[in-house]
Amino acid sequence: MSKKIIAILLALTFVFAFAACGGKDGGETTTTAPVETTADPFAEVDDTTAPAADDTTAAVVDDTTAPVEDTTVADATDVSGETTTEAANAMPEGKEAIVAYFNNAVNGVKKNATKVTHHYSKISLNGETKLPSWADNLLKLFGGADAFINDQLTSNSKGESVYTGADISTKYPVENETWASKLTAADVKEAKIIEKDGQYIIRIATVADSKSSSVQHGQGHAPKAFNVVLPGVVNDALGKIPGATNLVGGEAEMNYPSSTATIYVDIATGNVVKADYDLKWTINFGTEVVIPFTTLDSYTINY
Repeated sequence: MSKKIIAILLALTFVFAFAACGGKDGGETTTTAPVETTADPFAEVDDTTAPAADDTTAAVVDDTTAPVEDTTVADATDVSGETTTEAANAMPEGKEAIVAYFNNAVNGVKKNATKVTHHYSKISLNGETKLPSWADNLLKLFGGADAFINDQLTSNSKGESVYTGADISTKYPVENETWASKLTAADVKEAKIIEKDGQYIIRIATVADSKSSSVQHGQGHAPKAFNVVLPGVVNDALGKIPGATNLVGGEAEMNYPSSTATIYVDIATGNVVKADYDLKWTINFGTEVVIPFTTLDSYTINY
């Protein structure tokens, strides 16, 4: 029995360790206390009275728009062929245009930023966990399932890190990809934009993803713009612990409920200066183990 207990605890600890960084080493971090996100910029926007999509002060649109094919924002030109700055910086209207603008802006971080400050990556439970009775009984030895899980999540959350050079492309979402978003309008449940203090503030909410044991970056919905925890990474880790997969009830499957990304774009330059990600994800082992999480990441970007 003692070997079984050790294997179970190791398996669960592995899961939470990989949850904090998507299965990759997040690099050196400081012990700086997490910087809390500022007040929600959309809190005062009433969805029932928001201007229509052709109003350049704000846009809240539905899900029926066809997928966007080109994620670049075209420069507008006048009759002489000169780029019209005012038109090029105009607020995008409608979900398709907002998603295209979002893609262009966040992908520009990897290409153009000189420093990215990752203020924190905080992971916490996002609802009730489901564990088999023997696991609940076992974890009572460690203060209960929620206490054990929260201890693991706290120890694997991260403080401030600063990325420069190649590390920006490697570590700014999505990790180890040359892009930061491949979203289409079909991947987005809701897109909002407001203008404030010389910035466009854009919030994207993704369509929920169903369970999968094989999803990769760039697939589904959330994995196209968030640094999701991949099931293959967790399963590879568990495979290194003899019998762990059987003990937790099977291989890991992930599903990603609707997640949100909020970016702040300097209108004059088109550069993202701040980004906040709120990833919702749930790990499932068979039908008996279901643990829902939320991961909050906040970035400040310099050029």
